[in-house]
Amino acid sequence: MSWEQTLDEYGEVIEERLEAFLAEAVKEAEVYHPFIGKVYGDIKEFVLRKGKRLASCSTLLTYKGYVGNVDENILKACVGVELYRHAILIHDDLVDMDDTRRGASTLHKKFTNSYSPYDGRFGDGAAVFAANIAYALGVRALMESGFSEENVGRVLLLTSEGYRAVNESQILDLLFEQKDVSVEEWTVMASKRAASLFKVTLLTGAILGDAPEADLSLLGEAAENMGYSFDIQDDIIDSFAKKEEYGRSTCLDISKNKKPLHIIYALTSKDQKKAEALKCILGKQFLSYGEKDLARQILKESGGLDNAKQASKRYAKQAKQAITKTSLAEDAKDFFNSFITYIEQSLDWYK
Repeated sequence: MSWEQTLDEYGEVIEERLEAFLAEAVKEAEVYHPFIGKVYGDIKEFVLRKGKRLASCSTLLTYKGYVGNVDENILKACVGVELYRHAILIHDDLVDMDDTRRGASTLHKKFTNSYSPYDGRFGDGAAVFAANIAYALGVRALMESGFSEENVGRVLLLTSEGYRAVNESQILDLLFEQKDVSVEEWTVMASKRAASLFKVTLLTGAILGDAPEADLSLLGEAAENMGYSFDIQDDIIDSFAKKEEYGRSTCLDISKNKKPLHIIYALTSKDQKKAEALKCILGKQFLSYGEKDLARQILKESGGLDNAKQASKRYAKQAKQAITKTSLAEDAKDFFNSFITYIEQSLDWYK
């Protein structure tokens, strides 16, 4: 079974538990106030949009890699992980001013369009609180998962630290829009971005599966390197994928003056003319097709794209090495290594 088929199979099972959990949460909210019930319904719709469920499936497959089976307790915990992930997405979409997520309106846009079309403040504010609600619901699902008090406590501490870390990284990401950034600074920021999410998802499964302490260290190392590799890939996709492939407008990072690794490499290349030309495009809110093409050309010719791709592959290799050293079952190792290979190979689409 391919890694995509594995995600599809287990993702459907997790979605069933998610739907039931959120349906109950909607009912509880309606008792408090009908409008809050609608808000919970919007959160439910947002969370249940079709996706790969990579976060929760990573937790499930890590757990299965130590325990040997999937049980109701881990499925309940996966509900918590998925809600944790979506709390982060809601905040990301708001800060990045994105309009769509998985083919529909982002939550802040949905709140604005549905309840206050002439006042963006309501939609933005409600989305902040809705993300906090999603996080709190995730904590509740973890607490009610049925695992030992000790293991649940360890997971809640892990989740809290991960949530703090990803928020710290997002503040730095915003700061980088206002300044020149080095590769070293990017590495510091990225160490708490996707890396934090992968750590929470993998280590949650490992802790709940009573993995050996030595494996927790190895999985943390694997997660951090997966995070770096995934971040680089995701940022390259934003610059180079076609809209019909990506599902939304491209070059959004460039229009916001963001500093992903491939852009940092281009800005710090020896070819100062190309670096200056790229600076003239960065931060322009409305990029023409010609400006987007020029930006991509500069990213390629300056070596920015190739250098970032090579960095992503180095991180991917280190992630595989750490995964291989664990005592996970072979099918779990195969899943993660196949997923990491996919990240590596997808970079070759952009030349």
